[in-house]
Amino acid sequence: MALLKSIATVGSFTMVSRVLGFAREILIANVIGPGMIADAFIFAFKFPNFFRRMFAEGAFNAAFVPLYAGRHEQEGGAAARRFAGEVAGVMVSWMLLLTLLAMAAMPWIMMVLAWGWIDEPVKFDLTVNLTRITFPYLLFMVLTAMLSGMLNALGRFAAAAAAPILLNVVLISVLLLVRAGWLDLPGHALAWGVAIAGMGQFLWLAWSCHRMKILPRLPRPRLTPGVRRLFTLMLPGVIGAGVVHINLLVDQFLATLLPEGSLSYLYLADRVNQFPLGVVGVSVGVALLPMMSRQLRAGDADAAIHNQNRAVEFALFLAVPAAAAFIAIGGPIVAVMYQHGQTDAVEARAIAQALAAFAVGLPAAVLIKAFQPGFYARSDTVTPFKVTLAAVVLNIVLAVGLMQLILHTGIALATSLSYWFTAGALGLILYRRGQLRFDDRVRRRVPLIVFCACIMGLAVWGLALALADPLGGLLWQKIGALAAIVIAGAAVYGVLVLATGAMKLSDLSALRRKGTPPAA
Repeated sequence: MALLKSIATVGSFTMVSRVLGFAREILIANVIGPGMIADAFIFAFKFPNFFRRMFAEGAFNAAFVPLYAGRHEQEGGAAARRFAGEVAGVMVSWMLLLTLLAMAAMPWIMMVLAWGWIDEPVKFDLTVNLTRITFPYLLFMVLTAMLSGMLNALGRFAAAAAAPILLNVVLISVLLLVRAGWLDLPGHALAWGVAIAGMGQFLWLAWSCHRMKILPRLPRPRLTPGVRRLFTLMLPGVIGAGVVHINLLVDQFLATLLPEGSLSYLYLADRVNQFPLGVVGVSVGVALLPMMSRQLRAGDADAAIHNQNRAVEFALFLAVPAAAAFIAIGGPIVAVMYQHGQTDAVEARAIAQALAAFAVGLPAAVLIKAFQPGFYARSDTVTPFKVTLAAVVLNIVLAVGLMQLILHTGIALATSLSYWFTAGALGLILYRRGQLRFDDRVRRRVPLIVFCACIMGLAVWGLALALADPLGGLLWQKIGALAAIVIAGAAVYGVLVLATGAMKLSDLSALRRKGTPPAA
């Protein structure tokens, strides 16, 4: 299975989902705007979403995919299906209990996580009610993560990558109905949309597994040796796989202590930053883990290291210029996306500042996604756990200090700095163990990629200054000017990478070939 083909499959569907996500955030900014309702819904949405990303997509996939792939490779499809059923039986029973307890205890949970809003009873009560509605989303996402892991382990990435599209379609539909006046209480409508979309994603993947004849039965929950092994690997991975999302939860908590709208600024900025992170970083991690797992189990460590090198190279090739663009022209990007309807110029400027701060850590975030499979494919979830603990402490200390100086922008910058710490530590540990060796191609090309991205950033910054008038005009003028800047920036970057040798057209065809081509 070609690495690029797998990344492209995941990335293409993720890109569709992210584009629809942009439309969703634009509508939130336009229909609701930063303020009490948006803050409450964002908190209610991100709370179960945090557990989904860290637990279901992070720790669970990191432990489940190698075990399922190994069982399928060594014992056959029937044994793998039986193992998946055992896991599902335990997970469903535990998640049902957790969901019921969390919904009952939500006021006390919010007193801890959103205590900055306790003195605002209307906002606090709204947050509690919306979070109760959205929390069952987590149950469906745990099941969705298991079904996605089964499909990914067998090299079938499309159905799992397409599932998140449904969430955005549902929420966009809800916002359009609110805008048309057909739905009242926009916060509650959006919260119910999240719960319904979670059920829809689960049913979609269940049908996909059924068509492949791998859908497991749901037996009585039992802690079999295979399930115990899974949880042993998951326990440290709950934190180790979720460094990005733990830091974002810390950001969310600290933002409740800042002026109203701060949480919305961070959320809307992060949604822009998540576009390249999702398309590139998540796609690389999802495609690389099952591939490295199979190669290592087959005893082909050199092929696994080679693919990790190519994943690092490909991820930085796309992430570094995206970071440069967000820093250079974050203002025009935010103005086009959000500065209309209920969001004014002052709020758009605050979002752009947070976007630039998040962008500082974007290359590190994709490196984390490329380095983590090096541990998880070897069933090592403890090391990332230890690194993450240090990163979370660092993030909290930096965020508390920087928010005193630059408010919400300090929180975003602290998160970015913690990403760099995590990426550096993970890479260094793999290198010292002999499990990561940067080949000549990576060592030569990564500095060239950074150089080309910096030149491109200066170019688009200059173009933004030259087009200041249309960028400050009507919406259609802003869109036209921004489109011209983006196209020009892409052209500049493309010419530079080809001229310097940072990337070659032949690389794409080389990546499609199976095996381990020599480093150029």
